[in-house]
Amino acid sequence: MKIFVQVKPNSSKNIVEQIDATHYTVSTTAPPVQGKANAAVIELLAGRLHLAKSLFSIKRGANAKQKTIEVQTNRNLFA
Repeated sequence: MKIFVQVKPNSSKNIVEQIDATHYTVSTTAPPVQGKANAAVIELLAGRLHLAKSLFSIKRGANAKQKTIEVQTNRNLFA
């Protein structure tokens, strides 16, 4: 399953907002250097969706604010 994420690094708070079934906005306090913001985004999404971080991988946009993230799960997250 793929989800699409708009990332806001260097924010004052860590927040995950769901826009619709597959689109999220993630604000993180982590800076966008050395993969810190990417790691924070995966950690925040994993916590929000109650899944292991190891199930998430960034497929597109590793160096961009718009990311496509693949979640390896059989569970229907959109029911």
